[in-house]
Amino acid sequence: MDLANLPLDLAGLLALAAGLGWASGLRLYTTLFVIGIAGKLGWVVLPDGLRLLEHPWVLGAAGLMLLLEFFADKIPLLDSLWDTVHTFIRIPAGAALAALVFGGQGIEWQAAMAILGGTLAAGTHFTKAGARAMINASPEPFTNLAASFGEDVVVLTGLWLMFAHPWLMLALLLLLAALIVWLLPKLWRGIAGVVRGLSLPRFPARLSG
Repeated sequence: MDLANLPLDLAGLLALAAGLGWASGLRLYTTLFVIGIAGKLGWVVLPDGLRLLEHPWVLGAAGLMLLLEFFADKIPLLDSLWDTVHTFIRIPAGAALAALVFGGQGIEWQAAMAILGGTLAAGTHFTKAGARAMINASPEPFTNLAASFGEDVVVLTGLWLMFAHPWLMLALLLLLAALIVWLLPKLWRGIAGVVRGLSLPRFPARLSG
């Protein structure tokens, strides 16, 4: 399928805006680099507001951060520290990218997309961070590696679907949003239980006799 010749109608723009918000919550720098390089090489046609991602300096910075995130996300505990710091980066970046998709479409559209993109970025970020915190409670590293590589594959697949099958991407994002609403409270209750268990004082067993 020649994605470069596919026109971005309203559904395509909505899928791109919502998809970028979602992907930013999982892999911000992968999203920036892959979308930028795809536009730079002519694999896809980006909306005017996203053309800045094709700039060599932006690609270089995104590529460097992609490498750092790739390895940081594979190391238990470091991945949770990385997620904590990026709470203040992924969410506004998701909102900004979604708004840029509708650059030139009017401030009303941009504001609406910023809300949508930021909300999706927040939902996926906190779900990812919560799941990783639960996984890190286990001493073995293999589940963490499997989760991290799985996220890489999911994000790359989603970036392709945004352009190739926008209606399917929108449907999947609706299902994902419902899943996040259901799953996120359970994750954070589980994390709270783990934290309470770690913080309980442990008294030595009393010797009998």
